[in-house]
Amino acid sequence: MVSEAFAMAGNVAAQEGGRPGYETVIMLVLMVAVFYFLLIRPQQKRAKQHKELIEAIKIGDQVVTAGGIHGRVAGLQEEVISLEVATGVKIKVSRSSIVSTQKPAENKEKP
Repeated sequence: MVSEAFAMAGNVAAQEGGRPGYETVIMLVLMVAVFYFLLIRPQQKRAKQHKELIEAIKIGDQVVTAGGIHGRVAGLQEEVISLEVATGVKIKVSRSSIVSTQKPAENKEKP
């Protein structure tokens, strides 16, 4: 009697005129689309912006590294940037460790 119930229930989708299996494919496609638009695409956009930032660096720019070091670019090489962090103190950092540039501090007088 149990096997008859399973046999009758297994064909419900076909009896309703639906096509079995398409719901699974549609859900899978929707999940891939959500992952693409919420995770993959924004990460690619950030990577592109970081690459443009690294390529635009020139001598004299004020930059901040991933470690939080602030300095002025004193020298450029292929993969290494020399930063002057204090008068006469220069360090070398990897280009990829630069996370942002800053506008030079202007001398503003407070009233």
